[in-house]
Amino acid sequence: MNDTFLILINIAIMIGFIFVLYKMQKKYLSFTKRVMTALVIGIIFGLVLQFIYGVSSDVVKESNNWFSVIGNGYVRLLKMIVMPLIIVSIISAIINLKNESSLKKIGGQIIGALVLLTLVAAIVGVITSFAFGLTAEGLKSGETEISRGEQLEKTLTEYQEGTVQEKLVGVIPTNPFYAMTGQESTATLSVVIFSSFIGIAVLGIKNKRPESAKVFTDFINSIHDVVMRMVTLILRLTPYGVLALMTNVTSTSDFNQILKLLKFVVASYVAIIIMFIIQMIFIALTGLSPIKFIKKSLPVLTFAFTSRTSAGAIPLNIEAQVKKLGVPEAFANLSASFGASIGQNGCAGIYPAMLAIMIAPTVGIDPLSIGFIVKLVLVVAISSFGVAGVGGGATFAALIVLSTMGLPVGLVGLLISIEPLIDMGRTALNVSGSMTAGVITSKLMNEIDVQTYNKEIADTQES
Repeated sequence: MNDTFLILINIAIMIGFIFVLYKMQKKYLSFTKRVMTALVIGIIFGLVLQFIYGVSSDVVKESNNWFSVIGNGYVRLLKMIVMPLIIVSIISAIINLKNESSLKKIGGQIIGALVLLTLVAAIVGVITSFAFGLTAEGLKSGETEISRGEQLEKTLTEYQEGTVQEKLVGVIPTNPFYAMTGQESTATLSVVIFSSFIGIAVLGIKNKRPESAKVFTDFINSIHDVVMRMVTLILRLTPYGVLALMTNVTSTSDFNQILKLLKFVVASYVAIIIMFIIQMIFIALTGLSPIKFIKKSLPVLTFAFTSRTSAGAIPLNIEAQVKKLGVPEAFANLSASFGASIGQNGCAGIYPAMLAIMIAPTVGIDPLSIGFIVKLVLVVAISSFGVAGVGGGATFAALIVLSTMGLPVGLVGLLISIEPLIDMGRTALNVSGSMTAGVITSKLMNEIDVQTYNKEIADTQES
């Protein structure tokens, strides 16, 4: 049968699934139900495509090229709104605070919570590696893996050209408008810093020039309303984006390659699940229900899982925290924005720690050494600042940690075949960690709306 005809059939089936999701929306079925339905359909459809045509089939490849118009188009829409959202959200959050001391307290506690969670994640990664007996000894490299290893070595050389002091100063944008383009790995953090300075400046003139402060505050609040409306319009497309993204992932995953490194995949997901449970324990210790958190954060985590972008999930993250979990906007904006660059539990916590434990024996280092483990955990926590919130951020985090620990980075290339699969779980954990930080800090400061947090999600709820 002609390939073009088969591709058209696949496209027609995808359109049919989109129509089903549209009808669900018209019947006012909950946002969560629609997202989960899209996830399941995407997995099944992708597996069927791979079973019928094969993972490297031109039919699958061309079909996914068309599906990507929906999936990648949705992700690009979210990325389009990320920088405007961060800017207006951070400025709005700060200028609506009572004073600068409130900002220091909120920002300090959120950053502290993010780093603490990452430190715990590193410990979980170390323990899981030992439990599964992971080691890089005996792993063989193919041409692709060797090429990837050489590329990583080159990336590390470029990264090491600057001093630690230069890297710390580097997050301060010399050109904030260039930072807003998102071209640098520290772009999100740079925009957060620039926006924070604007907010602090407005707080500083509230008493001296109240009229100017009021005009600017009214302007930012109006812009904030417009941007949030844009976010709402984009979020309505989430089920369709998840459907296309999940179909692409399951139809193109090379399960033979995954089976070769199945032990590492299983260990990674065990560590991710354990860390997620620990996050829920932190929430429970504040007196809040972890079950409510899971139910209300599920659509956000599903998108993070399928798209592999923490930064792209910022709009959903903020919306879920404010509207569903009762977190004040100031806390939600800061935790979501900071969480895309600081203290990522999966990418900057678990993954680098596991790799270090695996690689250490190949260069004669005893990974069971207490000194090595303590140094590793501290390095992971400190290095978690500024990791890019997009797919591949974990590799950058691993480069920093492994080079700091004196370990070879080329071996990271061995995991190229399973990187996307593990990155899905890591990204979901990253986003969950930022939401957890927002919830627990607002609860500890008695600022959370407990009534909203405990409210059940109605079946007619629209996003």
